[in-house]
Amino acid sequence: MADWNARQYLQFESERTRPAIDLLARVEGGARRVVDLGCGPGNSTELLAARFPAAELVGIDSSEDMLAKARTRLPRVAFEKADLRAWRPSSPLDVIFGNAVMQWVPAHREVMARLFDDLAPGGRLAVQMPDNHDEPTHVLMRETAALQPFAAKLAAASAERDAVATFEDYYAALAAHGAQLDLWRTTYAHVLPAPQAIVEWVKGTALRPFLAPLRASEQADFLSRYGATIAKAYPPMADGRVILRFPRLFIVAVKPPRERSSRPVRNSKSTAIAARGRR
Repeated sequence: MADWNARQYLQFESERTRPAIDLLARVEGGARRVVDLGCGPGNSTELLAARFPAAELVGIDSSEDMLAKARTRLPRVAFEKADLRAWRPSSPLDVIFGNAVMQWVPAHREVMARLFDDLAPGGRLAVQMPDNHDEPTHVLMRETAALQPFAAKLAAASAERDAVATFEDYYAALAAHGAQLDLWRTTYAHVLPAPQAIVEWVKGTALRPFLAPLRASEQADFLSRYGATIAKAYPPMADGRVILRFPRLFIVAVKPPRERSSRPVRNSKSTAIAARGRR
């Protein structure tokens, strides 16, 4: 797939950053080592730098264009290019932050469980994912992709993004590794200037897999048809503006400060040892 377009993504920087602010507000305590997974152009990394000014902070992304913008924005922060399916930290982390990225990682529940194991005792895994698979924006892009002449080229487009699961699924995946969990869902109501703004929004994210396989003329045709359906699904209000409903799922998984020994103390000479390695 073509690289991400940071300029397109940043058209709605304020709206895209709000969930990162809300997620970080539920991450308690300090940190010495912090990583921002899927850091994008650095808007979420900037929040982490302000919250943990003394921490060793690294931003990880797979996009050269996003990393270039992030390095310009935060020249004192280290940024690395990596595939999150295989990425592992060199030593345990205090905070692993993933704002709107894990849905792009295949089998992300298993990846999240692995990342949780990479936390130091007391560490926090904080994740936010768009939960809008059934919203008109996404239903209509799949319906447009099923039309001719797009169907053959776009048959696999929906599979580029992993399905967001239920609270129970994430609880089961992470509690099995000892996580203490905080889970919630928020629906944001973004007031945008016109229906076309909704198209511009998703062009920077969810529409990418649908547009990438198409030639320029086919992309224009797809966007024209998709835009017409969006205009019907999101009719303007009296002032011409539209409301984009955007549900998001949040997870904060906390690793216990230390692991207690399962062996009981039998006498005054016995010592219960708390294991400090990974589970």
